[in-house]
Amino acid sequence: MLFDAKNFNGEVFEGYVNNVPNLNRNELLKSGALVEKSQYAPMLPDQVGGHYISTPIKARIGGKTVNYDGNTDITAANRDTYTMGRVVVGRAQGWTERDFSVDITGEDFLPAAQEIAEFWDDVDQTTLLATLKGVFAMTGANNLKFVDGHTHDITSESDNTFDVTTLNTGIQKALGDNKGKFSLAIMHSAVATNLENLNLIAHLKYTDEQGVQRDLTLYTLNGRLVLVDDNMPVEEKSEDGGYNAYTTYVLGDGAIEYTNIGAKKPFSMSEDEATNGGETTLWSRQRKIFAPHGISFKDNGIISPTDAQLANGANWSIANSNQGAGAKYFPHKAIAIARIITRG
Repeated sequence: MLFDAKNFNGEVFEGYVNNVPNLNRNELLKSGALVEKSQYAPMLPDQVGGHYISTPIKARIGGKTVNYDGNTDITAANRDTYTMGRVVVGRAQGWTERDFSVDITGEDFLPAAQEIAEFWDDVDQTTLLATLKGVFAMTGANNLKFVDGHTHDITSESDNTFDVTTLNTGIQKALGDNKGKFSLAIMHSAVATNLENLNLIAHLKYTDEQGVQRDLTLYTLNGRLVLVDDNMPVEEKSEDGGYNAYTTYVLGDGAIEYTNIGAKKPFSMSEDEATNGGETTLWSRQRKIFAPHGISFKDNGIISPTDAQLANGANWSIANSNQGAGAKYFPHKAIAIARIITRG
């Protein structure tokens, strides 16, 4: 694909990028773990700063019934409401190539739509993993009810590798009788290979437009989709002669709410006629929200959090009623996010 900065149409090019099959995100969307919430994008101009949105979460109705006998007064209860903060994550990147390279080789080295779509897919995956790291790094009594209750760490047990019962046990610990909400696990290839060697999982297949079938880095385990990613956390431990502790994240229906906010110029081009005899740069920008349902990013003035800030537990809290010491917190048993830590 040849580009001409004078004739470049960013909106058309954005359409090309958006139409490229994005297998990882498509599978996340199909699993129900990543749910798109486009309705929040128009809210940004109405809230100060244009980078942070506060939305309410309605609690389930409750109350204690009274005896209906014609003599007892009927009582009424109020519904609790929790506030969930969503922060916009902005990222940008440019790619520069010398015009002379085209003269010498006859090839244009600027990235095509397919390459850019794959690039942003990797960026989004990094954002999502930093977010998950952050929510499991939260502190404070109410936050730790989630962190501890939704963590299944078997590294100190005699059976310390992922086996046929590990996933089922971990999700039951997190949600109890509501464990059926979990639909997706994301694990390191070392863990997936161990399960594959045990004949517990198998590759899903993908057939492209030409009818060619190939393996995906996707499996199923206990009826749940498994996404394999070597960017998953691996921590080197020194005890017991040394070992690696692998973190597998498990997500349920609607666990992560995703909003594509957009940018003024998602794609643009510029030309520098002097440097190196002439250079052309393709620019790309995006602004997105990845919000774990029931968990709030604190309104601390961060315009666009870095990956390090997303991974910092101090920036996250379970959604609550913001009533100080008497605040009520979103029930952690309703948050369909868990992690399983194994030696392989």
